[in-house]
Amino acid sequence: MARHGENIRKRKDGRWEGRFMVFDSKKGKKAYRSVYGMSYDEVRMKMTLQKNLLQDLSSKEQMSLSDIRFFDIAQEWIKQVKNQRKQSTYLKYSAVYHTHLEPFFQDAALSDFTDASVASKLPDHLSDSVCRSIYCVLNQILKYASRQYHVTVPVLKKTCTDIKKKTVRVLSQSEQKKLICVLYREMDRYKLALIICLFTGLRLGELCALKWSDIDADCKTLMVARTVQRLPVEGQKTKTALVETPPKSESSRREIPLSNAVFSLLMQFRENREYLFGGDKPLEPRTLQNHFQKIIKEAALEDKNFHMLRHTFATNCVEGGMDVKSLSEILGHSDVQTTLRLYVHPSMDTKRQGMDQIAQFYDRIRGQIQGQAG
Repeated sequence: MARHGENIRKRKDGRWEGRFMVFDSKKGKKAYRSVYGMSYDEVRMKMTLQKNLLQDLSSKEQMSLSDIRFFDIAQEWIKQVKNQRKQSTYLKYSAVYHTHLEPFFQDAALSDFTDASVASKLPDHLSDSVCRSIYCVLNQILKYASRQYHVTVPVLKKTCTDIKKKTVRVLSQSEQKKLICVLYREMDRYKLALIICLFTGLRLGELCALKWSDIDADCKTLMVARTVQRLPVEGQKTKTALVETPPKSESSRREIPLSNAVFSLLMQFRENREYLFGGDKPLEPRTLQNHFQKIIKEAALEDKNFHMLRHTFATNCVEGGMDVKSLSEILGHSDVQTTLRLYVHPSMDTKRQGMDQIAQFYDRIRGQIQGQAG
């Protein structure tokens, strides 16, 4: 029911909607616009902001970009991210904004943002990854302004110097043999976790969050339903907490078939506790990483990181002939192109085999033609 005199009502979907009248200069007539929020106070605030950003209806023109402060838009956008996105996403975006955008653009108007102006204010020492994060957050704020305040804001393009993409690092066959020998010797739950990762390609957080209820003994499958990561506690600079959240993305929530050998090995460690590797709580990712480094040293391997197990699994699947679509779903990638870009790199031998097959095909056709002519 609408609040009397304010034109704010609660919708059937649970959201609040506020409607107000403006003058559409393009069509030359009055029109209504709506703002939405999860509470009455949020909608009322949005309506007040939008009305303040628009000139008096009699002027028949909207305020220009120079009249809108970036700081005001950013604060509203961050609040929306906090209410609608995962905590880890909110913390990352908030950190990027407060560290790299707010100090340089707090007093800027939306009209001040151009590719050149942004590039001139960002430090030169930033990595390509940090630059991508900055432009991602900045463009999301500008797009939010376009949607909410009906202004045209250009999308900015990253102008940081491109850094050569690093190749995916994997364990060689000889390194895998050394590692497997150590993992199957006097196996414990940490070694079992590494074997599961090497045979399924799970991410570290997904592995540490596995529950016995995620294992379907009848179908011999494993369900990825959550992940854990250590996140800072808002309002405190040093304190962190282990937080269990939904997977990285919707495609990351997936079901993975287990081989008979891996399933049998897993069942040998079956316990009447909630989590596979952490007992009554998720396993601390740093704990598993520390055990991984000890095992790497025991296997006489150097300079290896945990994510190499996932890369090694994917590379083995490609070299073994698994179709890319199946591998993409097992890895939890959002699209096949990610899998292709990361892991499908044909060797010169593979290319030569393809060229030879084409030559053989045409040789057969030529032979048939010559046979018919004879």
